[in-house]
Amino acid sequence: MRQLLLDWGAAGPPTLDSFVIGRNQELAAILRHIARRETTTLDQRFITLWGEAGAGKSHLLYALAAGGRSLYLSADQPAENYVWSPEILLYLLDDCDRLDDDQQITAFALYNQIREAGGVLVAAASRPPAQLMLREDLRTRLAWGLVYQVQGLSDEEKIDALSKSADARGLVLSPGVLPYLLTHSRRDMQSLSAILDALDRYSLETQRPITMPLLRELLQLGDAQPTS
Repeated sequence: MRQLLLDWGAAGPPTLDSFVIGRNQELAAILRHIARRETTTLDQRFITLWGEAGAGKSHLLYALAAGGRSLYLSADQPAENYVWSPEILLYLLDDCDRLDDDQQITAFALYNQIREAGGVLVAAASRPPAQLMLREDLRTRLAWGLVYQVQGLSDEEKIDALSKSADARGLVLSPGVLPYLLTHSRRDMQSLSAILDALDRYSLETQRPITMPLLRELLQLGDAQPTS
């Protein structure tokens, strides 16, 4: 089987349109406002997102970065990258709970520069700011603006979203396919959507309907790891 067929990441780059909003309607509206690079109030210039793994925090930051004149930062990048520039309108700081000491110092300085000189900062972490194991001044800054919990989708909401996506593409799924997918693959919506794309391609290539046996076969071929 060709590797391309089994590339779960082939669904395309994250966008705001591909983010399933669920219970995040207010947050989605504000982020669309920011994505258009429109003037925002002071509190809307600083937003901290928090939530469980797979809720879509990084998806949202990547989607915002795609609009240009932005700088994506994470704990995997050196502290010297955390620099303000007049050319940058939007700063995106991911994985705040993993910042080391040097990154915390430069992130604090960057926050103050944005506040004084202009720009928007959207940060993301696994917990609300008050619970982050960070230096007090940075933790306080992250709590100054708007703070939103990114609400993950329930299993029912995920199945509904995937069903609507399948219907829009004319895919006919046998009963039980989507519940099985949820319990035997990665559970975030981007991965689930990518596997659905691969399932569509596999169905076309093998000229077989999308049934439970076809899904099991695809997952085995892709060496997908079940989640606990």
